[in-house]
Amino acid sequence: MPTGSLASRRRTGLHRKAGTVKTPSSPGKGPAEVDVVVVGAGIAGLYALHKFREQGLTVRVFEVADGVGGVWYWNRYPGARCDVESVDYSYSFDEDLQQEWNWSEKYATQPEILAYLEHVADRFDLRRDIEFGTRVTDIVLDEPTLRWQVGTDTGRAVSARFVVLATGPLSNANTPAIPGLDTFAGRVLHTSHWPHDGVDLAGQRVGVIGTGSSGIQTIPCLAEEVARLHVFQRTPNYSVPAGNTPLTEEQRQAQKANYAERRRLSMASGGGSPHQPHPKLAVEATDEERREAYQRRWELGGVLFSKTFPDQLLTREANDTARLFWEEKVRAVIDDPRVADILIPRDHPIGTKRICTDTNYYQTFNRDNVELVDLRATPITAIDADGVHTTETHYRLDTLVLATGFDAMTGSVSRMNIVGRGGVTLNETWADGPKTYLGLGIPGFPNLFNLTGPGSPSVLANMVLHSELHVDWVAEAIGFLDDRGAVALEARPDAVAAWVRECADRAAGTLMLEANSWYLGANIEGKPRVFMPFVGGFGVYGQIIAEVAAAGYKGFDVLEA
Repeated sequence: MPTGSLASRRRTGLHRKAGTVKTPSSPGKGPAEVDVVVVGAGIAGLYALHKFREQGLTVRVFEVADGVGGVWYWNRYPGARCDVESVDYSYSFDEDLQQEWNWSEKYATQPEILAYLEHVADRFDLRRDIEFGTRVTDIVLDEPTLRWQVGTDTGRAVSARFVVLATGPLSNANTPAIPGLDTFAGRVLHTSHWPHDGVDLAGQRVGVIGTGSSGIQTIPCLAEEVARLHVFQRTPNYSVPAGNTPLTEEQRQAQKANYAERRRLSMASGGGSPHQPHPKLAVEATDEERREAYQRRWELGGVLFSKTFPDQLLTREANDTARLFWEEKVRAVIDDPRVADILIPRDHPIGTKRICTDTNYYQTFNRDNVELVDLRATPITAIDADGVHTTETHYRLDTLVLATGFDAMTGSVSRMNIVGRGGVTLNETWADGPKTYLGLGIPGFPNLFNLTGPGSPSVLANMVLHSELHVDWVAEAIGFLDDRGAVALEARPDAVAAWVRECADRAAGTLMLEANSWYLGANIEGKPRVFMPFVGGFGVYGQIIAEVAAAGYKGFDVLEA
């Protein structure tokens, strides 16, 4: 397969909007030409490296962090925990790995998940092909050769046949543009960049801005440590207790013995977990059946409460049955009804924003040292050296915690200068919202694949199994090209347009558009309002992309040598 000479690559000019990409002869460890460049060494990137290397391909991974783990490397805030059961939030590709690793809890904490991913990296000798502390800045197509020229902030440059973006949908932290934030004299912490050696906040006055998943997990932990905690809430969220418990050896052995069936059910499910929805619709079930079903999911804990009944996110009538059950549970643990009124959402159906998973979150507001500040009633006007001003008062703080989430789905990709055919950048292509075919291919960007991002189930599914599904599909696609001596796969514009319409139509058939959520990019000022995930279910999506591959990659142009 032609790769093009170094001289010919230099003659093409390697279009960049500002500056140029260094040629692949730049100094640095590792080869200057590889089959695949993978961006990111999180869950998807680690498996991609292993899978492609097992396929006989040369692979180079670039990772901005100093270690593996992706989101689990960075998010070390107190209380950080997965909202998918540990046994399911794990790789399925290696049976020995499944059998040898022992999870300690039903829902693993950040340190345990990171230890697991470090174990995977060591077990499969992955680190030798990863360049840590290296941010990819440029990914530029050399059209005559259809190779990608990848540049980094360290000066390293690599030429690759394929580029796989494994940057993750939740990896670009969102810092709000609050007037005066940079003048605060105390310490500012972001939950997604928590100091690795921890922070001693004992005796301090602490403010937390944000009550999404990271805020809801960290607030109870902070409340137990600090002298005074002010929780600044603009938008209340639905959260369900994790019901977390240690796993016994008997439970672990039973899970391992049943792994094959767990994985089968998970791959065919709506969200990548083995738990199936109730066989009846919520509107068809009796009051007793509904209550029993909701109670079982409440005891299971976490995000799957939104999938108790198959119609729960389809109609308001069905959704209200879940909402009323949830509200009854939450009001029962909050002492002050006025505080409960502020904490209970009224602006979106339950589950249309990702349901959070907590440990004693609502009970925390019964503490004497915790104050809930309703920003809808008294918005923040500015931050000064001493603390936070609202329209009502000034809060003196020693430390300010930003639990303000991410520029989700597209944020990390948009930070790179990705240039395709005709010098058109990916940011230009996605100016009105992301446009993909199957969430994998982008027209004008041959052999560039984006994993677990817009146009796929993404954050609506178990990200470990989703990553495996995508990587396996890309690996098979590369094998398909190599078997027939072809050069590239490129998504066709008509297939992209049809997929974008299908994703939009599926979302419009649910309640998901009734929430002003980060699924739509609503938390980022100026971001196009497009519902980004595929809502048809993880199992359905897997069937669709398998059928596309079986049909000779229908919707893609197969570019011959």
